[in-house]
Amino acid sequence: MQVTITAVGPDNCGLADPIVHYVASAGANIHEIQMFDHDRDKIFAMMLRIEWPETSGTVAKLRSHMNEIGQLKGLSIRTWSRDEHIRPPRVAICSTYRPEPVVALLRAMRDKVIKADPVVMIGNRPACRGVAEQFDVEWHDVGDDGGNPNNDQIVELFDQHEVDYIVLARYMRILPPATCWKFAGGRIINLHHGLLPPFPGFRPYEDAHAHHMLTFGATIHFIIPELDAGNQIINQGTFSVAPGTPLEEIKRQGETDNEPSTLVEGVRRVIDRDVELHFQKVVRGQN
Repeated sequence: MQVTITAVGPDNCGLADPIVHYVASAGANIHEIQMFDHDRDKIFAMMLRIEWPETSGTVAKLRSHMNEIGQLKGLSIRTWSRDEHIRPPRVAICSTYRPEPVVALLRAMRDKVIKADPVVMIGNRPACRGVAEQFDVEWHDVGDDGGNPNNDQIVELFDQHEVDYIVLARYMRILPPATCWKFAGGRIINLHHGLLPPFPGFRPYEDAHAHHMLTFGATIHFIIPELDAGNQIINQGTFSVAPGTPLEEIKRQGETDNEPSTLVEGVRRVIDRDVELHFQKVVRGQN
């Protein structure tokens, strides 16, 4: 059974050793290991992707041992496996202003196009609260008056609802590296409203229009803690316009049609395990 273990906490000596030693002694095959030391912030982060032998006990037992190590070493440790439970994956959806991607995602889950359950919606603005109520999904507004999110609360909500995947559906805030590490290994999916890599940033429609582009698009990619999206692209959707098409019309087409459909297909690929994230690259899944 494939299991992902993440550990984040204050930097110190010997933090990785007890985790690696335990899983190796239990007969686990370590497929991938990443560690990062934020010298400036004195933060340690680690991600292990292992094959856990059923003869060594359940994932719950492994999680219990990892939590004991976390308490001993002052680490926030999460032990996760898609195969631990016989149920559809549980999804958290984060949003800011635009409702169209969220509506498309919830419709796709309702209609079983995406075989997953939306268990919580989180917004740093209240714009999508009505959508959550329409689809009977628990809603939490984590933003202050300026839209600045309470990132600790976000992590608590992810843990509380035992989410398998997190979808940033036009969530217009950057998740802190510590949050990305806690849910590393291909668990955070982002909708970027432009084509990557040429048009990153918060205004990709405007940037592409300024370059006189006639093809626009959206990108679905895995979020990873330390690198910009490159080899993490899950899906891209494009549309073409005639020369001289006003920017407002381009954005309307992109926001109401292309972004939602591109997001649905990208999330479906992850949920159906058509793709996975190994060594920071998207690979064919083992479904």
